Amino acid sequence: MTLKKRFAFCFLLLCQIILAQQDTITKLKEVIVSDKNLKNFSNTQSVQRLSDSIINKNEALLTDLLNFNSTLYFKEYGRGMLSTVSLRGTTSSQTAVIWNGININSQMNGSTDFNTISGSDYNSVSVKAGGGSVIYGSGAIGGTVHLNNDLEFYNCFENNLKLDYGSFNTIGINYKTTISNKKWSAQIGFSNNSSTNDYKYVNKYNWKGEQRWNRNGEYTIFTMNANLGYKLNSKNTLKLYSQTSNTDRNTSLVTETETPSKYVNGFNRNLLEYEGNFGKLNTNFKTAYIFENYQYYADNTTNNYTYGKTESLIAKADIGYTFFKATQINGVLDYSKTTGTGSGFGTNTREINAASLLVKQDISASWKNEFGLRKEFTDNYKSPVLFSLGSSYQFGKLYLLKLNLSRNFRIPTFNDLYWEEGGNRDLKPESSYQAEVGNVFTFSNITLTQNFYYIKIKDLLQWIPGKNGIWSPQNTDKVNSYGAETLFSWKKQVGKNIFTVNATYAHTISENSDTKKQLFFVPFDKATAGISYSRNKISAYYQFLYNGFVYTRADNNPEEIINDYTVSNIGIDYDFRFLESFKLGFQVLNLFNEAYESLENRPMPGRNFNMYLILKF
Repeated sequence: MTLKKRFAFCFLLLCQIILAQQDTITKLKEVIVSDKNLKNFSNTQSVQRLSDSIINKNEALLTDLLNFNSTLYFKEYGRGMLSTVSLRGTTSSQTAVIWNGININSQMNGSTDFNTISGSDYNSVSVKAGGGSVIYGSGAIGGTVHLNNDLEFYNCFENNLKLDYGSFNTIGINYKTTISNKKWSAQIGFSNNSSTNDYKYVNKYNWKGEQRWNRNGEYTIFTMNANLGYKLNSKNTLKLYSQTSNTDRNTSLVTETETPSKYVNGFNRNLLEYEGNFGKLNTNFKTAYIFENYQYYADNTTNNYTYGKTESLIAKADIGYTFFKATQINGVLDYSKTTGTGSGFGTNTREINAASLLVKQDISASWKNEFGLRKEFTDNYKSPVLFSLGSSYQFGKLYLLKLNLSRNFRIPTFNDLYWEEGGNRDLKPESSYQAEVGNVFTFSNITLTQNFYYIKIKDLLQWIPGKNGIWSPQNTDKVNSYGAETLFSWKKQVGKNIFTVNATYAHTISENSDTKKQLFFVPFDKATAGISYSRNKISAYYQFLYNGFVYTRADNNPEEIINDYTVSNIGIDYDFRFLESFKLGFQVLNLFNEAYESLENRPMPGRNFNMYLILKF
């Protein structure tokens, strides 16, 4: 792992040297997106894009950004601790995280910890609701979260530095530089977020009457990024994305007498991409290497730990052809090989081959259709034939209708298949059918999106007790999930005054089809709102989050719930207009000192503060 980090760092320095001499000026601005499939094959589904301006108004970790600005529901094991997601009533392994077009969900447990990712490391963060397995493979049942580093090809030398300091000795540093011209583009940066995290619990006391506080909650998260693009000529482009990260995190104690533990994990991701544009023919070839590992110390005062690691090699060929300027057909071949080694599952290898067909048809400027098929081949499980079929129609300027039907799946993880003892090599993939209707209303400065969906999941994987008390994963339950999502945005300028409102609401029913019980840790309701005002150099904003109650047991025992909660944040900043921008800001988080938790016995902080400095030059 150390050698990989040194290689990434050397490459970062090399990029700086190569591009430092480009100083010509041109007004041409061109940006190449890192995930073209998100743009080209998502016209019939809902995509919410969070830009830099929204990212900067939130705390550094990705959980906070998405929790206050999307319909995603998060279950956190305390501030800065393990954070898992639920979208449209699905499990944490049924939402895929996509890094520059590559699925990066853990091969060990199938999910992503959103508190190991900083939103500021990316140009944009997008949430696509609805099935996406035809394009992105396993896990894209509830939807996908996209982390994008888009490369700029115009003369630019820009630096962005953000410094944070807040309660509980929370320190954040994020730096990005962009150096580019019409041939070269480089984005280089790093982020470091740390906290002693020793906050007091609101209205919680021990048997002595002393206020309890978060013990053993320290964390440090460090990430480096280096992204490079080179245009060989007007038709051919090479791109390289590289990212390495290390998270050193204690685990907060549930009781004061519990043994303090620690969890250390990291990853290294490298993606080489070639893109060719030859008129009607387009080609895209990707090769990626992804390494992930963890070490768990049951007692962090000792040097004893359990571990796991995986190495994945991914190759993807995507060839597209456009017929009659209206129909685009893409044939895609995927290959991946993953080798995993760990204390709990030994050493195992999995190879997957996949073939996909994607069709996009623009019948007119108003009417667009999409169709996709995918089939995977491997010895570890039998994959169903996946499909996606969608259509969108623009009725004048006011109303856009979207329809989508898809079949999606999630494969068993290394833990599911090979865990010692209890792994089950006869597991089937989880399979789902999904139908959704999207309605987009646009009037003046207002955009209102209303989505309705239905998901039917079978062969849901669950770990259940077996013989001799050994837990083992089984394909047991069937789940029906259905509900409605609302996205609202409004922006108005009156003279020098700019007002912006963004809001989301999700109502979710996700129930076991046999027992008719709501899945545990799936709220019936979630709502967010953000209101901002700016004039000249000053801006102010208010954030609101409401999470409805959740059951913590499959039998929906009304005494085993986590209560609903409401959290509010406010902030204000002032731009001194030194250099390109010199912005100083202050935030009050959990303004009303709400006592809340998203997981039992894992309280979150009360009222706390953060100040930040943003420099652009």
